[in-house]
Amino acid sequence: MWYVVQVASGKEQATLERIQKFVDGSTLKEVFIPRRKVIRKRCGEEFCVSEVLFPGYVFVVTENPAELLSELKYVPAFTRMLGCGSNSFLPLDQSEVDVLEAFCGAKRLVEISRGVVNGDGVRIEEGPLKGHEGIIRKIDRHKRCAYVEMEIMGRKKSVKLGLEIVRKEI
Repeated sequence: MWYVVQVASGKEQATLERIQKFVDGSTLKEVFIPRRKVIRKRCGEEFCVSEVLFPGYVFVVTENPAELLSELKYVPAFTRMLGCGSNSFLPLDQSEVDVLEAFCGAKRLVEISRGVVNGDGVRIEEGPLKGHEGIIRKIDRHKRCAYVEMEIMGRKKSVKLGLEIVRKEI
């Protein structure tokens, strides 16, 4: 089952490394930070960078959440496992896991999608957003990104994903 761990924002990578160091391997199947590729421009040069998809959160896969929680209490920068209440934690719904796996893949990295503007909308030709045009809420052509609405832990969250518009059809 997939669970979400809240950590100090900006400390995701350091916390991930500490979790790998302090938590027993039999308790923890996988720990990861979903990332997204975006295009940045600095001094006239364009380059791809990897950014954290959900700042302040680390994802863990375990079958024993109670034992994981007891071990996580010894990890510096650990805040809490998401759920309802102080001692209860909820796994992600299977539909949420499926969406994350479809976007991120095994690398846990959302690649840049490529699309075409046609009339009032956009058609994605390749990338993780292909077939998911309905969840796109806003496109920023200048920043080369799309804002999509995803549901995580029962809450709708706006997430920025890389999107390059390759041409405009009339």
